Amino acid sequence: MLADSPLLQARWMRIAPHLVDTVLLASALWLSWALGQYPFVHGWLTVKVLGLLAYIGFGMFALRRGRTRGVRAACFVLALLSAAYVVSVALTRDPAGALAWFQ
Repeated sequence: MLADSPLLQARWMRIAPHLVDTVLLASALWLSWALGQYPFVHGWLTVKVLGLLAYIGFGMFALRRGRTRGVRAACFVLALLSAAYVVSVALTRDPAGALAWFQ
């Protein structure tokens, strides 16, 4: 990604992120259905799904679409922050995420 590794050109490296993102999104939707809690009805689940979509978007720019190393690095950090936010929302079931512990 940042080092312009030749591994990024391998076929499996071009396919793996799509598979991971599809599995993440499908599991989020399935879990929502299984629990009977739906996005746009429950606030915490809405921001969790939106955070997952942000993670996918930042990941796309970090791995492939970012034109410069600086953009790719920034998107990588933003993808990590998005993932951390999604986990904190999942643990707290609060749209504020980890910040809910300090209120």
